[in-house]
Amino acid sequence: MRRSQRRHRTVTAYWKDDTLVVLIPARMTRAEEKHWVAEMERKLQRSEPRRPASPKTSDEALLARCALLSGKYLGGTAVPASVRWVPPMRTRWASCTPVDATIRVSDRLRKVPPWVLDYVLVHELAHLREPGHDAAFWALVRRYPKTERAMGYLEGLSAAAGWGIDTED
Repeated sequence: MRRSQRRHRTVTAYWKDDTLVVLIPARMTRAEEKHWVAEMERKLQRSEPRRPASPKTSDEALLARCALLSGKYLGGTAVPASVRWVPPMRTRWASCTPVDATIRVSDRLRKVPPWVLDYVLVHELAHLREPGHDAAFWALVRRYPKTERAMGYLEGLSAAAGWGIDTED
């Protein structure tokens, strides 16, 4: 929300990454502000698709995020050689090849909240230490505090879109 002394009657809105920016006259009341934010969001949802947030756009940003998450939740012991976005996967959110320490992340995750993407990255990083889905693997993954919440989010997303992607993989 941006209020402007120079703006007198018009209301404008646009997407900046994943954030809706609404420009309104400074004199508007809180009730008018609330009305116009809802109205502009509704209009933009119909006419202009939301663009993914910029921190999620590059492979380098993914690699940097993995380094941060590995340090915070895995003691810095899971170090991928590469992390990259790939075209939408049919049955997975991401995949890891422990032999060459590579991680691939489905483009479908570009629009999810950052905490959901972080869960997926921690899950794949844990595979660098524990290749299977055994108890030791899940103990590593559950160091990320929003694991259960993110799994629920991904299950709902997959069900709503009819993708049939299992969050356990």
